[in-house]
Amino acid sequence: MTLVLLASGCLLVITLGYVSLCKASPYGDCRKCRGLGFAMKTDRKGRLKRGKDCRRCKGHGKRIRVGRHLYNLWLHVYRDGSDTPAKTPAPKG
Repeated sequence: MTLVLLASGCLLVITLGYVSLCKASPYGDCRKCRGLGFAMKTDRKGRLKRGKDCRRCKGHGKRIRVGRHLYNLWLHVYRDGSDTPAKTPAPKG
């Protein structure tokens, strides 16, 4: 029984840590270009030079985190589903 409690406690700590990370920093470095926004190339002499813009992040170097993306999707669905039409007052007469 204590092993189950320990595992669920660890899972809760990891989940809350990731949620707080997504809230504090919703964008992370691009995994393909490592946050540079472009690929590094070498010329014939072996020196590094800037290559083409990264296609994955479109040259920004930042990508939205998976948790933040899921939260944004949930928020849009919640806002679209809970939108109630405004009541118009009855005409006096």
